[in-house]
Amino acid sequence: MNLADIGQLVQARREALGLSQARLARLAGLSRATINQLENGSLVDLGAAKLLALLTLLGMDLAAQPRAPQARALALLSQTASVSYRNALSPGALAVALVAGDLPPSLVPQVATLLDEAPLPLIVAGVVEVAERTHTPPKVLWKHLAQWAQTLQSPRAAWA
Repeated sequence: MNLADIGQLVQARREALGLSQARLARLAGLSRATINQLENGSLVDLGAAKLLALLTLLGMDLAAQPRAPQARALALLSQTASVSYRNALSPGALAVALVAGDLPPSLVPQVATLLDEAPLPLIVAGVVEVAERTHTPPKVLWKHLAQWAQTLQSPRAAWA
């Protein structure tokens, strides 16, 4: 769920409570423009404390719970890493390397691309999938990814 989705829920709740945007803004200590931007999906950031206070005021909560695992995350991760290369990185080869911690030279270009460019939520989902399939603790897989990033000198801040 993103801020635009939350804004739609806030609008529905505000209307169900019979509140105008202006009244809700005054009650929440926010500007009417902020409420309007939240509800129409154009608000970039509200801040966690302000958002939680607004939701509490409306009798709502923000449930943080794990999403259902992304289907085929490892296959998508392998595909993402292989886009620019003639030889594709197979999901199986990636899983084996990740569990062992050994990075075969033939996989270096694809793994470098994966570390530098793959969406982080997809990397997380891939780690979860490999951990579940191989019964390897996720902590071990993260350690191997971090070692690879250091070895390959990944510029991505997530690996620093």
